[in-house]
Amino acid sequence: MKPTPNDTLSRAIGLNIARFREIFSDCSDIIFRQFQVNDRTAYLIYVEGLVKTDDIQNQVLHELVKLERSQSVTLEELEQKVISIANILESHSFEDTANQILNGNAVLILDESDRALLFPIAGFETRAISEPESESAIRGPREGFIENIRTNTSMIRRKIKNSKLKIVSKKIGEQTKTSVAVVYIDGIANEEVLKELHQRLDRIKIDAVLETGYIEELVEDNPWSLFPQIHTTERPDSVAANLLEGRIAVLVDGTPFALVLPATFWQQFQASEDYYDRFYIAIFLRLIRCLFLGIALLLPALYVAVTTYHQEMIPTNLLLSVAASREAIPFPAIVEALIMEVSFEALREAGVRLPKTIGQAVSILGALVIGTAAVEAGIVSAPMVIIVSLTGIASFTIPKFSLAISIRLLRFPLMILGATFGMFGLVIGVVFTLTHLCKLRSFGVPYFEPLAPLKLSGLKDVFIRVPIWMSNSRPSEFVKNNDRRQPNNLRPSPGQDD
Repeated sequence: MKPTPNDTLSRAIGLNIARFREIFSDCSDIIFRQFQVNDRTAYLIYVEGLVKTDDIQNQVLHELVKLERSQSVTLEELEQKVISIANILESHSFEDTANQILNGNAVLILDESDRALLFPIAGFETRAISEPESESAIRGPREGFIENIRTNTSMIRRKIKNSKLKIVSKKIGEQTKTSVAVVYIDGIANEEVLKELHQRLDRIKIDAVLETGYIEELVEDNPWSLFPQIHTTERPDSVAANLLEGRIAVLVDGTPFALVLPATFWQQFQASEDYYDRFYIAIFLRLIRCLFLGIALLLPALYVAVTTYHQEMIPTNLLLSVAASREAIPFPAIVEALIMEVSFEALREAGVRLPKTIGQAVSILGALVIGTAAVEAGIVSAPMVIIVSLTGIASFTIPKFSLAISIRLLRFPLMILGATFGMFGLVIGVVFTLTHLCKLRSFGVPYFEPLAPLKLSGLKDVFIRVPIWMSNSRPSEFVKNNDRRQPNNLRPSPGQDD
């Protein structure tokens, strides 16, 4: 029988244990450890594998068995004088106690007491902190989140040592009871966005939350959009930087990925090491990314449109070369492009799914062999192989995978528009995409800001990155109060005394 919040513990330990055995029936990993505290029966209940057995032995059982037979103790005295665990909680209901057991706490129940003591001594195995694979950086911290939510929050605490850093815990999932933490800096985070986030999280009624992707789909503004409206990251330094800009983070137990919101299009376009390198290096890299973002999105569609309808736009010598290479090709340019793009995506997916030791080799060799064989067999032309290869390389320059895959998906309808209507169709597709980006919102914040609506002060961290000593204010779209990051003219002049 499932317990309810109104089911309170009894003073008769026999009734309590019978109820817990009913709740945890057919659960072989639930341990019921019976012992005597003087003349009173006590039970210690915990999940084997989720608690530190050494702590149970040394800090609980060892202390209890040392009590003298003639010494009568109450549950309060055990809590305050006997058991040497720092943080001891209490519970009065079967539901709360059962949930605490499943969360990795050990529970002590004493006869003639209608409450239980909870010992937070969780000790299950976790992965060691390592460099995040999806967001590797040449310069910057090498640590990434792991699957333990408390380890993740502690890494954020290490970077922001301020009492205004707030961590609000929730349980989401009717079956999984997954721990979810909302992290923000009080006084910097937008209170309206924070309130809206709490409302959306509280409205979630689902049986399981196993990853941040569940939360992302359930709280984003426009679920039908190709573009990610919530930023995901594995890096604690990236989360800390976004919190200091007024954003809010959501951590989920069991996954190394954190959600950061509100998000903008340009945020997905930035890498963490943009702020660790010198500013002119960051400017150069961002301009490279802008150029290759256009190539990744438009190059195949532009090639198809020009070779199909607008041959006059190609220089004569290049046109003759392209025509000669396509002379024996039996397919139109759009079919040729779709064959190569789909094949390239399949090779990329195969490289990801195969073991790491052979995945990269298979994807690289597969692309070379298939591309060369397809050209020699007269199925595709050499210029198309070059176009698809350059497009694939361009998509790898986008730092965030969620934005990169959106661009890859959008490439296909643009190719079809280019093949159907030529440059006119390509322009229609671009205008429609830009209009959609301008209409998107992420928790009320315009997705394309600061370009739409235009805010000149925000452009200092979009296509370029101004020096840190010139970044005096936080992004205005997130922060309503306390928008000053540092005083003006922070950098002293050369030769100026301290």
